[in-house]
Amino acid sequence: MRAVRIGATGGLDGLERVALPEPGAPGAGEIRVRIHASSLNYHDYGVARSGDPKFRGRIPLSDGAGVVEAVGEGVAEFAAGDAVVSCFFPHWLDGPATTGDFATVPGDGVDGYAREIVVRPATWFTRAPRGYSHAQAATLTTAGLTAWRALVADGGLKAGDSVLVLGTGGVSVFALQIAKAMGASVVATSSSEAKLERARALGADHGINYRAEPNWGEAVRRWTEGRGVDHVIEVGGPGTLPQSIAAVRNGGHISLIGVLTGRGGEVPTAAMMVKQARLQGLVVGSRRHQQDFVRGLEATGLEPVIDRSFGLEDLADAFRYEESGAHFGKICIAL
Repeated sequence: MRAVRIGATGGLDGLERVALPEPGAPGAGEIRVRIHASSLNYHDYGVARSGDPKFRGRIPLSDGAGVVEAVGEGVAEFAAGDAVVSCFFPHWLDGPATTGDFATVPGDGVDGYAREIVVRPATWFTRAPRGYSHAQAATLTTAGLTAWRALVADGGLKAGDSVLVLGTGGVSVFALQIAKAMGASVVATSSSEAKLERARALGADHGINYRAEPNWGEAVRRWTEGRGVDHVIEVGGPGTLPQSIAAVRNGGHISLIGVLTGRGGEVPTAAMMVKQARLQGLVVGSRRHQQDFVRGLEATGLEPVIDRSFGLEDLADAFRYEESGAHFGKICIAL
């Protein structure tokens, strides 16, 4: 079967196209899945380009969607022919967060989905939303579920709330769509007027160019008539967190999802304390969260935004496109 793995030198130029033996029949509690699509996340990009020796020989990509070819003894949840999508934390099935590292995450601690066939425990997958293409389903594992958990599972989003999304990457676009589908208002930031127009076309109520408005946190407060937003999807980290704190309402919720501006920096703790806002770090979600998310997608009819698809053999070019920041929504890999 076709696969891509990280070579000895690491880096995008070191990605290797290889032919691997097909896995055998599934054992007890396992399913055999033919992978038809994946999607790229910043986490995948970081693994692929890192050059860290621990990733040598690793098959990348944490997202995988495809069709069940066979089920092992004792599997009742799936049958051959079912469309399924992978879970980011395959051992976090339900309940509060129990994971503190990426040791079991496909494409990081274990081999991922840049390959045609896998045999995995059935609990490593959920069913895909009815009517979704494999590419659409592959966007849910990481970006989609992160946005769902931030707004719905942890944030308690309700109709009439206001949401700030930073940028127009996969998580932020999903958050925009989820918020609008559930009756919230959305303000989006970007450095690109063209991307802000696309965000408005998806339903964003307001757009702010953060290059033209360096103090965009105050611009958000003006848009909310001084109140501040109920929810912030914070993907930047230390470089944007002060503005997000300025933008959130007293008692509001900031979901710290990404560290695109770095891993450390000064945080205005006094402002955070006075606002009595909740700052919550989170990484994706559990299998139960994903099952709830799938039901939510089927109920709302929400469809992911896919910017562009690449073939598996062009994975390095797909990562370079992600690196450029030109995309709006998700970048997919078709197998």
